[in-house]
Amino acid sequence: MAENKIIDQGNPEFDWDALANEGYSQAQHAEYADQYEATLTSITEKEVILGTVVAITDREVVVNIGYKSEGVIAINEFRYKQDLAVGDEVVVFVESQEDRNGQLVVSHKTARMHHAWDRVNEVLKTGEVITGHVKCRTKGGLIVDVFGIEAFLPGSQIDVKPIRDYDMYVGKDMEFRVVKINQEFRNVVVSHKALIEAELEEQKKQIISGLEKGQVLEGTVKNITSYGVFIDLGGVDGLVHITDLSWGRVNHPEEIVELDQKLNVVILDFDDDKKRIALGLKQLQAHPWDALDEGMNVGDKVKGKVVVLADYGAFVEIAPGVEGLIHVSEMSWSQHLRTAQDFLKVGDEVEAVVLTLDREERKMSLGIKQLMPDPWEAIENRYPVQSKHKAKVRNFTNFGVFVELEEGVDGLIHISDLSWQKKIKHPSEFCKVGEEMEVVVLEIDQENRRISLGHKQLEENPWDVFETIFGEGSVHQGTIVEQKDKSGIVSLPYGVEGICPAKHMRKEDGSNAKVEETLDFKVIEFNKDAKKIVVSHLRTFEEGEDKPTTKKSSGKSGGGSSKAVSDVNKNSEKSTLGDLDALAALKEKMEGK
Repeated sequence: MAENKIIDQGNPEFDWDALANEGYSQAQHAEYADQYEATLTSITEKEVILGTVVAITDREVVVNIGYKSEGVIAINEFRYKQDLAVGDEVVVFVESQEDRNGQLVVSHKTARMHHAWDRVNEVLKTGEVITGHVKCRTKGGLIVDVFGIEAFLPGSQIDVKPIRDYDMYVGKDMEFRVVKINQEFRNVVVSHKALIEAELEEQKKQIISGLEKGQVLEGTVKNITSYGVFIDLGGVDGLVHITDLSWGRVNHPEEIVELDQKLNVVILDFDDDKKRIALGLKQLQAHPWDALDEGMNVGDKVKGKVVVLADYGAFVEIAPGVEGLIHVSEMSWSQHLRTAQDFLKVGDEVEAVVLTLDREERKMSLGIKQLMPDPWEAIENRYPVQSKHKAKVRNFTNFGVFVELEEGVDGLIHISDLSWQKKIKHPSEFCKVGEEMEVVVLEIDQENRRISLGHKQLEENPWDVFETIFGEGSVHQGTIVEQKDKSGIVSLPYGVEGICPAKHMRKEDGSNAKVEETLDFKVIEFNKDAKKIVVSHLRTFEEGEDKPTTKKSSGKSGGGSSKAVSDVNKNSEKSTLGDLDALAALKEKMEGK
């Protein structure tokens, strides 16, 4: 126990350095350490250096870089190099001289990245052609492995012609040229198209130099748009506009051509630099108008299909490339304004009559109403003068009403022929558009296709009866309904209105009659032609008893005429033509008496 106690305390005079040097003096030890350090490579962290593969396992690759310890790299960093062997030299990036275990930390992948970045920057400056491996497809293009860097190959830079299938390039090795580098984000853009453009440019110059208008060339459909087709003439592109694809109507170029289709085209025009070349396809075919039947003449019937509709008419294709216009006025005998859409639609098969034919101008007008009976033929047989019919109100003018008797036959009712009694300022006061009304034929002008109609003529002229009732000097009870222009409008029996001048509206007590007062009025003027009655209240009392006694249409006095007037007055309505039969009977009684 005593000996153990001595050991634990230690010997303060024990020379540990001598034990560590194992017989070497401290000077010798320092000398040998310097010699050993001299045999090791001096390395710096974050630096790319060259190393040698000294061992390969299933999971790791051991690399000697001449340092006191060797670097160990995961074997998956060498996937691109399947033939890696012991003794091969590889680049490594020194991450750290030693980790917590004293082991050197290196990376082959990072070294390749640094090396590749320096390389692509150099290639961008020199324009050198490099080889890369297409790894996969991405949005808008392809991902390419270049020196271990993933570079982007845009779809537009794959080839000079548009590429529709990117997948066909995946897994292939291709030559590229570096065209752009983003130093901040370390993005690299490469192009395969740039390699062939130089060659094509020379080829293009040769083709352009030999271009002439009217020259026929073979080309390939490169692209199809809604307005035309782009044709590859062997490095030079030309455009066939949609109107130059076919002599017939073309809704979309896809109806005529397909992608990659080879066809012959003719050069129509080009600019001074010959960069824009206009091509034609239909010009290689005979014009359809030249093949039109020589026997076709005006008046012939033809069949065709509606290809275009406009408000003013329809274009009908009677043969490919041969069209005729049916104006909307030639679609119906009706005179009412309509559009072509009211009669036809695109795709309709129609039969028409040739109205005009101009082979030189290649124009033709057609009509379809000519295949239907003209309603104005024998119009007098269907609508003789004084015959009565029903018609539909179509529209108004200041001077009358236009009505339709049947499709294509319109007539005019003059405003003066609407009513016997009412003074109409505008036809809209009397009827409405779309209404059906009875009319009587007054006059027919077949040559000018005009019919004059009347409505008031359906009834007897009540002013013939009024002449016997409202004779000058007769007295009638009336109501003042309106006052204007220094005169009053007086409502008389049977819906008749009279005019009472202002001075004749004075009452017996000296005051003036007012609106809505009912008084006796004497007729002082009756004008049947002008349909005018002038009355006076003043005259009913001013002339005295020595004046002749006149009739008063009060309905109280005896006699057959007074009773008839009373009956009509009971049934009459203001501003109507009702009970004209009663008026006629009254007239007969009075004439008989």
